[in-house]
Amino acid sequence: MNNLIYSGIHNDDFGGMTNIGKIIRDAWVFGLLPETQTCEGWSLGQLEKLYEQVHQAWMPYGHLMSHLPTELRQRYERIHGEAFQQAKAQGWSINELEEDD
Repeated sequence: MNNLIYSGIHNDDFGGMTNIGKIIRDAWVFGLLPETQTCEGWSLGQLEKLYEQVHQAWMPYGHLMSHLPTELRQRYERIHGEAFQQAKAQGWSINELEEDD
């Protein structure tokens, strides 16, 4: 299992409309990764480490977007909004989020 390699957010389902894609976008929001970093070729261990960093970054805000300071909230809305628009253009539906749970 640790030998799995991630294909990258832009090669992921509907441009990253997955749990891993959300982690990467949140890492962009918090400045943990540059927005040019797609994580293509990353191992499961590297992604788990990124998840832990993103989790820690959310802690002061109770994991709620509404608690983010204005600048971070605007980045969040821009990054995730662009991802939603791109995914919709590829045929993705919000209902698919419910099916993944």
